[in-house]
Formats: sequence, C-alpha cells, structure tokens
Amino acid sequence: MNQNLFAAVRNAFPENLDSVAIETADGPDAPRTWSWADIDRETARIANLIDSLRIPASSRIAVQTEKCVEALILYLGILRAGHVHLPLNTAYRAAEMEYFLSDAEPAVVVCSGVNLGWIAPLAAKAGCRHIFTLNEDGSGSLAECAAAFGVLQEPAARKAEDLAAILYTSGTTGRSKGAMLSHGNLLSNALVLKEYWGWRKDDVLIHALPIFHVHGLFVASHGALFCGARMIWFGKFSAPAVLSRLPEATVFMGVPTLYVRLLSEPSLTREACRKVRLFISGSAPLAIDTFEEWKSRTGHTILERYGMSETLMLTSNPYREEDGERRGGTVGFPLPGTGLRIVGEGEIGGIEVRGPNVFSGYWRMPEKTREEFTADGWFKTGVAAAVVPRQGSVLDPDRIRDFLRTEIAGFKVPKRVFVIPELPRNTMGKVQKNLLRERYRTVFSAFSGTETHEGQVRPEPGQSGL
Repeated sequence: MNQNLFAAVRNAFPENLDSVAIETADGPDAPRTWSWADIDRETARIANLIDSLRIPASSRIAVQTEKCVEALILYLGILRAGHVHLPLNTAYRAAEMEYFLSDAEPAVVVCSGVNLGWIAPLAAKAGCRHIFTLNEDGSGSLAECAAAFGVLQEPAARKAEDLAAILYTSGTTGRSKGAMLSHGNLLSNALVLKEYWGWRKDDVLIHALPIFHVHGLFVASHGALFCGARMIWFGKFSAPAVLSRLPEATVFMGVPTLYVRLLSEPSLTREACRKVRLFISGSAPLAIDTFEEWKSRTGHTILERYGMSETLMLTSNPYREEDGERRGGTVGFPLPGTGLRIVGEGEIGGIEVRGPNVFSGYWRMPEKTREEFTADGWFKTGVAAAVVPRQGSVLDPDRIRDFLRTEIAGFKVPKRVFVIPELPRNTMGKVQKNLLRERYRTVFSAFSGTETHEGQVRPEPGQSGL
C-alpha cells in the first residue's frame, strides 16, 4: 500500500472534481479559482517536472516564496514526486539562508524572482544544480517549465516512515535544527484533527496564515484538503478584507495578533460570524482579555491548541460540548493517540510527549536526537526560562531557581532564568527565540507548562508554539 501523503490527500478529494477547492480573496487578479481537478493536474505537472531532473530519491527541495496557491500546489507536487519539502521563512536573509542550504543540501531551490540574484549563488555554493522562481502572482520559471509536462502521474511509492518535510526550528544552541517529519507523522495528525475538530465537506476555511510553518501549511491546509472543503485564500492578512468574507466561512484559524486586529474593526459582529462553527487560535498564547472580548462580541468561544515543529499538534481544547468546556488561558487536553506526561515531583515538571505525530529526529544531528528522547521513547520538549514579571513585580532569578529546586527534581530546574520586560515577538505574535538566543547566548524552552483544570495544559508566559 502506498503511504505517500499526497495519495491520501487525493483520495480525500470530493466526487465532483470540478467543484471549487480554492478561491483567492486578494491579489491583482482576484478572485481566481482552482478546482480539485486543477489541483490534481497541476501537482502532476510539478511532479513530472521534478522527475525529469533525475535527482536522487527523497531529495530535499527548499522553498522560500511569498504565499500563493501555486506554492501550496508545489508542496503537494513535491510530496507526489516522493521528495522532501523544506519550507523557509520569507524573512530569512543571506546569512540564514546560507546556513539552511548548506545544512540541508537541497537538490532543488525555489525562490521569489526578486531574490534570485542573491539566493542563486548560495544555492550553487551548497551544490544545488536546479533553481526555479515562483512569484507572488504565480508566475516564474517554475510555472513556465511545468507547463510543458503532462497531467498524468502516479504518486511515488512511499512508506509511512519515509521523510516528507523538514522544518527548521530554534535550537538549544546557536545552531538551528531541522525537524524531520514523515508521511506517517503528517497523515496521522491530519486524520486526528479531522475527527477531533469535526471537519466537514461543506466547510469553508478562511486561510489567512503563512505557509512556511506548521500552522498554515499543515494544520490549516490539511484540514480543508482532507475533507474536500473549500478554502478562501488570502495572500496577506487584512482585517477588513477577512471580515468581508467571514459571512461565507465556517472555520477560521489565526494567531492572537490576528484576533486582536479583527476586534479593532467595528464590522466584527455576531451577524458577520453567523455561519462560523469554529474559531481556532495558536502559535502564541492568547491573552485572556482577547479571549473574553471575542466571546462577548461574537458569541463564539475561541478554541486554543498547542503544537511544535517536532510534534505537530499535541493538545487542543474540546470542540464538542460533550467533551468539556473551552477554557481561556489553556491549550486543552492531549489529542487522541498522543501521550503527554509531566516528569518531576508534584504537578510541575518537564513535559514529555510521544505518539505517531512525533518526529523521528533532527536532520544530521544524531547525538542531539538521542539527547532529546528518553530511554523509553518520549520526546523532551524544553530546558531554560525567560520570565516576564507582572506589572509592579520585581523578580530575582536566583530565588526563582531556589524555589523550583524545592518543588521539582533538580535536573528539571532551568539552568538559567532571565527576567525581561517583554518577550520579542514577530508579526505573527510568535516569540522570536532567535533574538533571545542572540541576546543571552543560552538555552530557551520551546514549551513549558503546568497541568491544571482537570488535565488541561496551561501555557506559561514565554511559551511559543505553532
């Protein structure tokens, strides 16, 4: 049985392949539409183009482009051809790109045309022989070359454990780590979320997130693709533009800053949200004030959840009322099939996880991989702390560590505690751990938390996720 993730995606397409799969909501040519048949045809062209390059099986294909539907089709085409998708943040500049390309050694690089001049030499230096351009409007050499290929292609045979994607994440040293995600990791998480969040074929998703990380590329896109639901596609987030299409939607996913921006718009009303069945927030902690104001303004309770590059989605507040209430300031319970335990004395300690969604290890870092897993196979999710005091409070790092030594096992106590006025965040509201590393040259946790509210996980200040 072929366990290629793309094969599973295609099997989930609706019976009517001519129905609309994706509609663009912004851009110079909006609206543009793609049917399910279009996705099938265009991913075949991409896969056939890649096959023509005669690159080794499971080669890495690095992608640093602006968000466009063609970039999503490229991702699916890479899977279809049996290679490894390597998405890179569009904010990365030369020094960062040089590191990623030299470390991953991709066989193919796809970048925006405006960046070709400085990325091409870096790609060549890393040994890459094939470079294509893909622009925000879908134009570029990738589209031009793919157009010459046929629309029939059988997805490459892959096993569940075969590599599908590499996501570079913040390291516990100055060196970024490439989390290796398999076809099985991605498929298992997508199917769990399909059931847990009640995805339906008549859903309409507003997709307003970037697609170079887990939240936008896997959680949002897979959610719609695996139930044959339509996506309303925004290349960039605009609160007024999103609100103009919200009455058509049934699902919206955003980061906390997007909810704050939507709340600033007078047109956010209960009537505008009348068809929406689910609002989801992730990638950063959602302020309780935002949680409560959203509920008051719209009548909807935001569902918060938590994940990591290494594990995809781990926990979620309940979707169905019979499964419990959604509580602000928490990220819910472990998802079905995901094991989560707190190691240490009492109720506070290090969080460890395992399950079919957990990655196999870090790219070309076998020793680091061994360090991050316990002897019985659980992934250890964090190590150091940056603390933001409440207004008017004064905190002593040494006293914090002294207190923790009395509450948890010594090896779980952070080696360093930094008290800072605020956490640096990017436009997505995500903590910029790279800036913290540069500032302190030390280790910061990817996740820390305590188990509260009958098993729900509460994110601590400074937690970041996907």
